Amino acid sequence: MPSSSADPVISLLRDLVAIDSVNPSLVPGAAGEGPIADFIESHLRRLGLDVEKQDAAPGRPNVVGVLEGSKPGPSLMFCGHIDTVGVSGMAAPFDPAERNGRIYGRGSQDMKGGVAAMIDAVRVARDRGFSAGRLIIAAVVDEEFGSIGADALVTAWSADSAIVTEPTDLQIGIAHKGFAWAAVETHGRAAHGSRPREGRDAILMMGRALQRFAQLDRVLQAGRSHPLLGTASLHASIIEGGRELSSYPAVCRLKLERRTLPGEDGETLRQEIQEILTTLAQEDPEFSAALELMFARPAYEIPADAELPEALSAAARRSGVRAPTVGMSFWTDAAVLGRAGIPSVLFGPGGAGLHSAEEFVTVAEVIACRDTLAELAGSLDSIRL
Repeated sequence: MPSSSADPVISLLRDLVAIDSVNPSLVPGAAGEGPIADFIESHLRRLGLDVEKQDAAPGRPNVVGVLEGSKPGPSLMFCGHIDTVGVSGMAAPFDPAERNGRIYGRGSQDMKGGVAAMIDAVRVARDRGFSAGRLIIAAVVDEEFGSIGADALVTAWSADSAIVTEPTDLQIGIAHKGFAWAAVETHGRAAHGSRPREGRDAILMMGRALQRFAQLDRVLQAGRSHPLLGTASLHASIIEGGRELSSYPAVCRLKLERRTLPGEDGETLRQEIQEILTTLAQEDPEFSAALELMFARPAYEIPADAELPEALSAAARRSGVRAPTVGMSFWTDAAVLGRAGIPSVLFGPGGAGLHSAEEFVTVAEVIACRDTLAELAGSLDSIRL
């Protein structure tokens, strides 16, 4: 597999990592995607693409570039997010250091390596005389929080197929899990700690609910298993309650996450949790709780024998890459594109340290990803996507 830190795609990757694009919905006051969007816009214009910006929110623009062939052919979108999570605990998050064939820095793997690969693939395809079809580069905002970028993108742009260049270790992701978030609030009665007959402990009340939620998770993980994704799961994410040591807590709040399989959604979680809360209230008339379904995103799946994964697999082989089809545990914007009628798969370079204090992407895999995408782009006139 070729590897060279002097390759243009690695220079581009360094430039991207050096730009702070921490998502302001995750870290209030963070830089956001504006500066990196400006950089990508300028870079795409230098490559000769037609470029548009699309505001998903004030100061948070998607960047879309188009390379048109001179002959008819399918449209292929390369899509990647340009926001990152925060940098707490990182010594030099925006210093793209290279060590042992790896580029370190915030977003290097998730997912500026994939964004660099998809952008430079268009340069390579153009230099090879791209002539048939249409290539669309979509650099979107906010995947790390609410995916407002992908939601906005599909209102104005479509394609016959799309590749989302999330980190997959050069495997072709044809399925991934969804998720749902819910909030549960138990209601007690505030009282002085010395007067138990007057007080009702909302935290202990939540403890009973937590035991049932743990049982539900065990049932889920012993239940239906998807051949690529495994089982669904449930975990408690955030809990808070009480004001002081000498008082009975009136309220306890819990936030839960349910990872979902194809065929499940937020309503699945709502029904599961509501059944537990109803049962607890029947067992104890003083048990009081409220449930709110906060947010949900669906799982995604495309058939392994669909034209897109087969064409991408063939392009990978021609580029010297073995790219098996797999399922991914994490959620991605592919679900948004798929729901909008754009068949999508995941394919991107690997590394380690997603969302951690030490994150890196493998140089050789960024180059191999770029080469595979360019190979696929050059074959648009011979495939039906």
